[in-house]
Amino acid sequence: MSNNKLSSEQQEQLFGILKARFEKNIGRHSGLDWAGVQARLEADPKKLWSLNEMEITGGEPDVIAHNRDTGAYIFYDCSAESPKGRRSFCYDHEALEARKEHKPENSAVEMARDMGIELLTEEQYRELQKFGKFDLKTSSWVKTSADIRKLGGATFCDRRYNTVFLYHNGAESYYAARGFRGWLSV
Repeated sequence: MSNNKLSSEQQEQLFGILKARFEKNIGRHSGLDWAGVQARLEADPKKLWSLNEMEITGGEPDVIAHNRDTGAYIFYDCSAESPKGRRSFCYDHEALEARKEHKPENSAVEMARDMGIELLTEEQYRELQKFGKFDLKTSSWVKTSADIRKLGGATFCDRRYNTVFLYHNGAESYYAARGFRGWLSV
């Protein structure tokens, strides 16, 4: 990959993965057809590249909604646990720079930006949980309000005891079992 563009072979491979997941999990998007999704993706190679980034980092992106007004399809990371290739990151660049030692490789906000996606909000995270049981062993950073972030904190969610919990931590913290989930509108 170069310049955020996939080769024809990479596109074909990604379409195969996304279509198979779409058909296997029809309950996430009942009433939608794959042909419409693929046509929308083919028209936006940069968004297709972002979906590939979601896929190769373990996110297992899938369509969870369709905006009938704009025609956009909404993809969320639907992996059972927080994506493996996106764990052990602090919350954002400011938090990363604040660490004096043992800095993680990156931050969730920066990596999401580089991938061309957004972190799920708490509301979106709770919406995702309507489609299955996610993050039973891991947790995921969620978009944090400016008020909390200004005070040095950041928020994350997980699912335990059949309940979705929202927690807080110092934004500079990072753990092997905490990653982030993203979303993309195509």
